[in-house]
Amino acid sequence: MDSFEDLGIRPELVEALASAGIEKPTPLQEAAIPLLRKGNNAVLAAGPGSGLLAGWAVPLLQRVPPENAGAHVLVLTADRDTATRLAESIALLSRDTGHAVAGLGAPWALPGRAHVLVGTPADVLATIREDGISLDAVRALVLDQAQAVERLGGLDSVEEILQYLPEGTQRVLTALPVTPAVTTFVERHLKRAVTIPSAHDPSGTPRRGTVRYRVVNEPADEALAAVTAQLFEDGARHVLVFCRNEDRAADAGDRLTLRGFVAGAPGETDVPVWLGVDALEARGAIEGADGVVVVSADVPADPDTLDRRHGSTEAGVVLPLSREVGHLRDVARRTGYELTPFPEPAHRAPESVRELHETLEAALRSEDIGPYLFALSPLFERHDPAEIAAAAVALLRGGKGGASATAKHEAEPSHSATPSWAKLFVSVGSRDGLVPGDLLGAVTGETGVAGDTVGRIDIKESHTLLEVHDSVAARVIQALNGITIRGRSVRADFDRPRRTSAPAGRRKAPRS
Repeated sequence: MDSFEDLGIRPELVEALASAGIEKPTPLQEAAIPLLRKGNNAVLAAGPGSGLLAGWAVPLLQRVPPENAGAHVLVLTADRDTATRLAESIALLSRDTGHAVAGLGAPWALPGRAHVLVGTPADVLATIREDGISLDAVRALVLDQAQAVERLGGLDSVEEILQYLPEGTQRVLTALPVTPAVTTFVERHLKRAVTIPSAHDPSGTPRRGTVRYRVVNEPADEALAAVTAQLFEDGARHVLVFCRNEDRAADAGDRLTLRGFVAGAPGETDVPVWLGVDALEARGAIEGADGVVVVSADVPADPDTLDRRHGSTEAGVVLPLSREVGHLRDVARRTGYELTPFPEPAHRAPESVRELHETLEAALRSEDIGPYLFALSPLFERHDPAEIAAAAVALLRGGKGGASATAKHEAEPSHSATPSWAKLFVSVGSRDGLVPGDLLGAVTGETGVAGDTVGRIDIKESHTLLEVHDSVAARVIQALNGITIRGRSVRADFDRPRRTSAPAGRRKAPRS
């Protein structure tokens, strides 16, 4: 479809989308909007970069009118930073619809009167219990990126929140990937849910080539200029920059021209940078041109867009935001492209550097890095992820404790298939504003233990019960005692009676 009007969206929402630079529906939006407008339960197996937010927010804003004060749409998400970002985006879409929007965990006026309420499961429960906010008027629930909520131990809190919702509340869940725990949650709580997109078996997808990527921060123009300069240094004659719409392309062209990279339309032989929006039109204009390298300044929303942009040239580069990397990997897998980082690692590195690379690559293959990505996401908005990675390596190799990354990795005890668990008492709780990510970040940051050694995080009003692998329990207790979380000094110890092994049937620690 060529427009949101074709999907039956009201003019005020179409105008709000256009103001945000969203003019043509993505395939996900084409499939999701009609389904959700009818009130169906749905699982959107997608992540940021696919058009996900508008895919569920627009139909719910249209379907659920702001009739009275109070929450009509409840959005649950993994962490407070994401809650704030989603609330701000929904508020922009609802400027002319009459919906009041608020996010918990950040300053918003009168959250108790908001029609759309966004927050973490822990913050929503605290608001219900302490502020008396009612969910009796909720007509739609959205669980955003459920796999992230799972990693932070929040699915149990979501199940508790479901008890406060009216019968028949529409339920929408988004996740990428859809983990086994999320699948179980869907089977229990989203009856007759439709999954979009449908499951795809990549085994039959032909291999199409390689696409490079570089994770960037908002705004991405600085990184776009740096990548463009590097490509010209590497021998490119023209760099074709694809953007999601004409306005975005004009802004990117202005910024590149200011840096001396004069930009024009695809095929103009006297300018070094070409700007494209429609991939098919651009490919026709540059057919037969030599030395063209394609850059996607905005992550492709679907497999067709990725292939149309990058299928005709080699060594293209995509610039995803940190939260869009999962979507890019999924799209590349479904399209048949292999992703490699840009710039490529040096082929000849000192022995110590090669060992470091091998250690990190082993960790990428074997460790659950999801919790760390979400814990570090606020830093990604202020610093280049490469700088953060370098700072982390510097701390591991020569900082606290003086242990190298390799030594710490080797010293980490191996985990059996059915590990023993210890339950710890930690003296901070919901009344202190604690959320699962705070404690998970403190445990992994202070001790260096892997994320998969942390199990359930059960936040009570005055304290928290934390499960960790028995082999690291003493280290976690020693590291937590005396530190400050949410402005309160922490006391940690074994919970009594101490659990020494996982009983039969116990749910395993959250995994991606």
